Amino acid sequence: MLRDITLGQYYQTESLIHRLDPRVKLGGTLLYIISLFFFRNFWGYGVALVFLAMVVRLSHVPVKFMVKGMKSILFLLLITVVFNLFLIPGTELVSFWRLTITVEGLRTAVTMALRLTFLIIGSSVMTLTTTPNNLTDGMEKMMKPLKVFHVPVHEVAMIMSIALRFIPILMEETDKIMKAQIARGADFDSGSLIRRARALVPLLVPLFISAFRRANDLAMAMEARCYRGGEGRTKMKPLVYQKRDRMAYLCIAVYLAVSITAGRL
Repeated sequence: MLRDITLGQYYQTESLIHRLDPRVKLGGTLLYIISLFFFRNFWGYGVALVFLAMVVRLSHVPVKFMVKGMKSILFLLLITVVFNLFLIPGTELVSFWRLTITVEGLRTAVTMALRLTFLIIGSSVMTLTTTPNNLTDGMEKMMKPLKVFHVPVHEVAMIMSIALRFIPILMEETDKIMKAQIARGADFDSGSLIRRARALVPLLVPLFISAFRRANDLAMAMEARCYRGGEGRTKMKPLVYQKRDRMAYLCIAVYLAVSITAGRL
């Protein structure tokens, strides 16, 4: 399960999406996520699905790899669907025992499931096709106007990038610790939900120790390289918009126009 988390990982391959400017991918992902909340019908989600499928196809990232990332949020997705399905009042559709499924509840449950699925896959495409360095540079460039308000843009961008990249590292570390404890007789799969939750407590101490050790190693590496923040730093590969980036912006604008129009009819 832990190895199924794709958010924060980078998939090395050659594709058009990989070559795009990170600012395009960051801005496009943000606009795509925002657009999901403007739809009033399923036509908008259909357009969003087609657009996302095209992007995944152009990224050359295997579809199985994308779908695998959904396993990690399956429990959250199930809770979201169940709560919306049974707790929203409206026109009765099916009733059994004390539970009632309404037309509005079914519609909301499907809508929330689609939103969450598209949100996770769309965000995963961005991280899978963008290196940590490019991700940091893109965030820094996009947040540059905040310097007027004395916001340490470079440091904030680096913190966000490091946090995002540490997700798969910590998940892999957790998986190793679990396997080591299972080899010593620990049981994480049997028993009630509360018992399984308690069985995970012994994982926290070694996981926190490992996280602090990695953070300390990173801090020492940055100190050894005389890192002093972003002030006055230059870029080996400065970000410059290419023709493909402008075409990508145009495609995003067309998607927004078509999807929001179709989704609000």
